Amino acid sequence: MPLTPAEMDELMDRHFAFEMADDVDGVLTTLAPDAEHDIVGAPDGPTTGHTQTRPTYERVFADLAGERVETLHRYHGPNSLTDESLWIGRAVGAPLGIPGNNRPLRFRILHVMEFDDAGLITRENVWIDHSAITSQLADSDSRTDSADPGGTDQ
Repeated sequence: MPLTPAEMDELMDRHFAFEMADDVDGVLTTLAPDAEHDIVGAPDGPTTGHTQTRPTYERVFADLAGERVETLHRYHGPNSLTDESLWIGRAVGAPLGIPGNNRPLRFRILHVMEFDDAGLITRENVWIDHSAITSQLADSDSRTDSADPGGTDQ
């Protein structure tokens, strides 16, 4: 029997709670054993299953310390959910290869999820606002050039 919107919301909220706690094992309990996980644009591409997906979460948690996720919009379909949220936390590592220096960070994140009837995530596609991350973390001194020594034309 397909999941109700309330059941999908509960699973998504539990998934986010594990992410905010940097709990890789907890996150994996929300994923089906053969779930496809894809952070769109990530250099290692999509992964399948817990063994392949674990290093992705370990890398994300090494770069980002989440404080909370604020849901902006959710759309439900048959065993599917699209969630637009605002991620709020700190850049503790080097997200997108940019040193975070423990700076505060906020960016929009879009999840497209599919679920099985048992209530596990079978597919997770994630889009993040790379531009927002880059603009918040890029060192302003590195954006200056000889044509604009003060960096004001950027």
